[in-house]
Amino acid sequence: MSAFAPYLLHHLPQQTAARTPQATALICGKTTLRYAELCAQCNALAAHWRRTGLKRGARIAIWLEKCPQAVAACFAASQAGAVFIPVNPLLKPAQVRHILQDSGAAVLVTSAARLPLLAAELSACEALQQVLLAEAALPASAPELPAHCALHTYPAPEEATPAHVTGQTENDLAALLYTSGSTGRPKGVMLSHRNLIAGAASVVQYLENRADDCLLAALPLSFDAGFSQLTTAFLVGARVVLLNYLLPRDIVLACARHGVTGLTAVAPLWMQLAGLDWPASHSLRYFANTGGHLPRPVVQQLRARLAPAQPVLMYGLTEAFRATWLPPEEIDRRPDSMGRAIPNAEILVLRADGTPCAPDEPGELVQRGPLVAQGYWNDAARSAERFRPLPPALCSIAGAGTERAVYSGDTVRMDAEGYCWFIGREDEMIKTSGYRVSPAEIEEALYASALVRECAAFGLPDAALGQRIALAVQPAEHGTEDVRAQLLAHCRATLPAWMQPSRIALYAAPLPRNPNGKLDRPALRAALLAEDEAQNA
Repeated sequence: MSAFAPYLLHHLPQQTAARTPQATALICGKTTLRYAELCAQCNALAAHWRRTGLKRGARIAIWLEKCPQAVAACFAASQAGAVFIPVNPLLKPAQVRHILQDSGAAVLVTSAARLPLLAAELSACEALQQVLLAEAALPASAPELPAHCALHTYPAPEEATPAHVTGQTENDLAALLYTSGSTGRPKGVMLSHRNLIAGAASVVQYLENRADDCLLAALPLSFDAGFSQLTTAFLVGARVVLLNYLLPRDIVLACARHGVTGLTAVAPLWMQLAGLDWPASHSLRYFANTGGHLPRPVVQQLRARLAPAQPVLMYGLTEAFRATWLPPEEIDRRPDSMGRAIPNAEILVLRADGTPCAPDEPGELVQRGPLVAQGYWNDAARSAERFRPLPPALCSIAGAGTERAVYSGDTVRMDAEGYCWFIGREDEMIKTSGYRVSPAEIEEALYASALVRECAAFGLPDAALGQRIALAVQPAEHGTEDVRAQLLAHCRATLPAWMQPSRIALYAAPLPRNPNGKLDRPALRAALLAEDEAQNA
């Protein structure tokens, strides 16, 4: 393959295979796949889908744990002119059915072990044409599928690359990532080839990824930061370790076993990893946080355990992948900052009337640039709410025409040097006693007490106050029986009257997570509301 700038997703592994075909692409358990072997599997899958009449733009849902077959299916979908949908393997059958129905998926890629769990749901998925099993042969007994759905197995690898799909451009839809908000069912974020490749190029620039890196894919591939481990590595020819871990300790062991140089995780997982013993001889060059604020005490604990690895704190949203990053050298100067705009993105902080905020004035974070997604799948109304043209006064930024940006719904402030600080999400802000209170500010105060391992703050309905503040807390190991009283005393000493919690629920185990590993705030809030209703019944 002649050298050219990659503009379609499947170009990433193909170009590395052309340069260094024997370089390791994927490691999964005892399986190692070289770039040439990965591309041969992608070739076979793309040829299979072309041969079975899959139309350009068809959606391919992939419900598998992290494995080479799942990775190949994503990039082969691009090669076949289709759209891939990585479905979180932790989702229940009814949730998977919703994604299949909402997306109109024509293909489901899954395993012989998973298919029986979902078979009863498939009759409601009228657009589904085929189920492709990750195995090379059919199982001895397979569940009965609807008449409109054929059953196939993974084809054998092919060296020959199938004829390319004519007319594909970087603006074509490449993926749907389903993301859950605080209310409603998951919605599919539409990502183009340009979105995915621009995101990979931006990350490679600020993380300084290179061919000798080894990245650990611990996050689900259905999570944008999880899939980014693949695109980032494939862009520079690095290798990725696919890990389906049961315990945080498995991550520590995998890092040591494979010489992992880069590890990206979400804050709740980092909180657990910070409490583990890491080998002094680890190979980590950086550790990165995404998907939520990492409290300062946890950052310091990780820096001590993982030195000389550099911490990289990141913020982003699925609708635009990444927005900001905090360079390691700025952490001591700006310990609670979200950082500044990543390469090839601009961050604006706007008032409700669309005018720019003054330095340090709170406003809504708005992102523009090639990482901004195309909208929500089959949901014009919600797309119009979140993806909007820049205000007329700012259109000169984009040239003569208009440009659509993503309005995050997050309230932030930006200093004169372009560094941002998170204040809160509009749909999570607590309205109490006439004040708007950021849950993050309360949580930061609790972490500073050293009394908690994990915590979440949220508002519960209150006739007099509007909302009262409630806390869900997993105490630190050295917490005592009267930790609730100690926390209340700490809040009285460090927070104003309107931020005082009226209720603290203690959890002996880690707080519940959603399938992406983030704290499940809606579930925590619902549990406390249910307790209130039971007590008042």
